[in-house]
Amino acid sequence: MFRIWLVTLMVAISHSAFAQEELEYAYPDISVWTTQRDEKGKLKNPLVKFAEPLFKAAGIPWHPKDYPAKRMFANLRNGTSKFSMLVNAKSLLQDCCLVSKEPVAKVEINIFYREGSEPVASIEELRGKSVITIAGYSYAGYRKYIDDPDNGITNMSTQGHFSAFGMLQRGRAEYVLDYAYPAAEVLAENPISNIRFSTLKQTDVFLILHKDYPDAEKTMRKLETIAAGLEKSPYLYSPELRFAAE
Repeated sequence: MFRIWLVTLMVAISHSAFAQEELEYAYPDISVWTTQRDEKGKLKNPLVKFAEPLFKAAGIPWHPKDYPAKRMFANLRNGTSKFSMLVNAKSLLQDCCLVSKEPVAKVEINIFYREGSEPVASIEELRGKSVITIAGYSYAGYRKYIDDPDNGITNMSTQGHFSAFGMLQRGRAEYVLDYAYPAAEVLAENPISNIRFSTLKQTDVFLILHKDYPDAEKTMRKLETIAAGLEKSPYLYSPELRFAAE
């Protein structure tokens, strides 16, 4: 009788632990999407809002958690965090994680300048010029090119998007490198006359799921199917927002 009771108790405890297990969605504590912050002072991330209907439809308990980039990638590799939505995911996480076949969003990197400055259509055309960048961003690898002394680029780093465009307006440098959505928010609030921009790169954002997650491949296929059918515009900002700069 005692043995039956003990087995029943162990099964109940095991089931309870499994039922309470939540998938952690790890995302960077800096945003390529917005300058806006929530009531706790954290930068908003529209992909977190997109995750709500995604996981609800999949029936997966989850919670979001922001991290500095290095810690986020470490957590994804060791399985502390089981899910994310990121750019350049295949090259960085393919050993530990599954990557969706199709992207769920795009990140756009633009170069902004005032009328009268030479238009720039590629990162190589910044050679010998001055540019303002925002601390904490790799710009999909462009930061390494900018910081390479052989390229002769004067990099004036600053702490935020508003500061970057303020410096451009005051003539501290000829160009600002920034992501489309936060730049559009800044320029909508603080317009700069005769500003122009070129798109340097569009990078796809993919679903990431750790291979140790239960039934990982089946779960990824399920998430891909759900994501493909979700209307993304309520969660991801409308691309038209970027044209507020014109």
